[in-house]
Amino acid sequence: MITAIVLIHVESARIPETAQEVADTEGVAEVYSCAGDVDLIAIVRVRDHAEIAEVVTNRIDRVKGVVRTTTHIAFKSYSRSDVEAGFSLGE
Repeated sequence: MITAIVLIHVESARIPETAQEVADTEGVAEVYSCAGDVDLIAIVRVRDHAEIAEVVTNRIDRVKGVVRTTTHIAFKSYSRSDVEAGFSLGE
């Protein structure tokens, strides 16, 4: 499974509607509205890289209100216990 984090800039008047439509998009696992320099963050989970291109460029980018996207591909997932274990040296 490949995970991509998609930062989405949206027309300000359409954030709730756009967020819901992105959340309803096949391949999108989660959508967060957030403060900062982006309006929405979508977590995309698919089987291969070609599907990421399909989800982002043919689905998310075509949702009404989406201005632009930036996609980051995740290499590895760390859970809280993984990070804590990496910093504990034989306590």
